[in-house]
Amino acid sequence: MKAIGLYQYLPISNEKSLVDVYLDRPRPGSRDLLVAVQAIAVNPVDTKVRAPRHGDIKPPETPQILGWDAAGEVIDTGEEVEGFRPGDRVYYAGDITRPGCYSEMHLVDERIVGHMPESLDFAAAAALPLTGLTAWEALFDRLGISPAGADTGKSILVIGGAGGVGSIATQLARHIAGLRVIASASRTKSSVWAKQMGAHHIVNHRRPLDIELEEHKLGPVDYILCLNDTDQHWPAMANIIKPQGSICSIVDNREPLDLSLLKPKSATFCWEFMFTRSMFRTTDMHRQQEILNEIAQLVDRGTLKSTVNLVQQPINATNLREAHRLLETGRTIGKLVLEGW
Repeated sequence: MKAIGLYQYLPISNEKSLVDVYLDRPRPGSRDLLVAVQAIAVNPVDTKVRAPRHGDIKPPETPQILGWDAAGEVIDTGEEVEGFRPGDRVYYAGDITRPGCYSEMHLVDERIVGHMPESLDFAAAAALPLTGLTAWEALFDRLGISPAGADTGKSILVIGGAGGVGSIATQLARHIAGLRVIASASRTKSSVWAKQMGAHHIVNHRRPLDIELEEHKLGPVDYILCLNDTDQHWPAMANIIKPQGSICSIVDNREPLDLSLLKPKSATFCWEFMFTRSMFRTTDMHRQQEILNEIAQLVDRGTLKSTVNLVQQPINATNLREAHRLLETGRTIGKLVLEGW
């Protein structure tokens, strides 16, 4: 089967950073689905895993396959699988501890797979899993916001509102939780996109966000979801969070964070990492399947919409290198998707 992999961790400008390869068809384990991949989306985690490594890290001896966003059709199942059968259209983000979905056929544990929204094609569906799961877990599991509307009227600042996670988080926060959404964006195009996703207000994260919110009379806020440079925004986040408010970030810090800034407010800080449940095989690992199915229903009802913004064809190393290059500029809006082999 066709696949795209790497043998060396290289800059994306190097043609050998991602290469076309051929692999044997994999066989499903007891709880696996074998999926014929029809479309994939590219995420920052893909570029981070592919990027040059520091230290004594040996390159892979066999091609390493990246990719953690896919939509496709089930073609085989493991002996213990109960919720899926061949022919089912599915979408999922996968498991970072296993080979990724840059391949024609892909194995994935059924517990982290959802049935695709019936109203979407494969490309639009592939844009949703990783960002949808990340946003849902950040808002409802980590920040503790009520998905039933009990926190209606409270405010949230989404730092990086026009990106993949920000686009779906804004929709969930406004349309599901009933929050007043303040999204940060730094360009006209990204500001327009964030507004289209449902943001009530836009602020510029190129300036200190506490100053931005003060000038626009938008703060302090009940919740903050940081999707852009935790280190840069940490002092401002500590300033603008309400007493007993909550901050969640998905972006690694480069320097130690001064958590003492939150103590006077009894504010909380937490991380969201979408792969935690699959990486540690948590007892609630199946919750990701439930979330994806809930998102699919919301899409089919018209409450949520796909955040796909650019679709390229076909899925091959050349197009994937270009998608990685675009993502590494830090200026992409919504999601980049590749479809068809």
